[in-house]
Amino acid sequence: MSLDRPVTPDPYPLLPAAATFTVTSDDVTDGAPLKGDQVNAHGDTSPQLSWSGAPEGTKSFVVTCFDPDAPTPSGFWHWVAVDLPADTTSLPAGAGADDESLPGGAFHVRNDGGGLGYMGAAPPEGDQVHRYYFVVHAVGEETLGVDASASPAVVSFNLAFKTLGRAIVHGTYQH
Repeated sequence: MSLDRPVTPDPYPLLPAAATFTVTSDDVTDGAPLKGDQVNAHGDTSPQLSWSGAPEGTKSFVVTCFDPDAPTPSGFWHWVAVDLPADTTSLPAGAGADDESLPGGAFHVRNDGGGLGYMGAAPPEGDQVHRYYFVVHAVGEETLGVDASASPAVVSFNLAFKTLGRAIVHGTYQH
């Protein structure tokens, strides 16, 4: 069976418009291959992220990692951390390990691999280059209004209505 198909568009310009702000990483260089420990087979370590310039009125953050290039109609969610406090401006490498690694009352929802936390890049062998969008969503409410049983799609749906701004950095990986 062949996995040849068109490259999926960047999904974020297709969402309702939101302000932009800055995210940087010691571990992800925008548009470049991910480091080995950010890959599923080599560590499942979430990257370090720092952000600044969130829009006025930000009351919490959600951090996600999404791969639109997975051979599914819905892409693949690798990381969803919800309800980070508004005074959070960074996450250290490995913060996606579990809920105890997150600040305040923040928590993870299940990634599409079934785990609670960050799942590293794991595209099918021989598939096209996959893009991994690490996005910090500035939220205009203290809580997103979901709990840990929510799916990543439900989190994303809620973000469509509550996001004030987005900061995006993306890495790539090919197996």
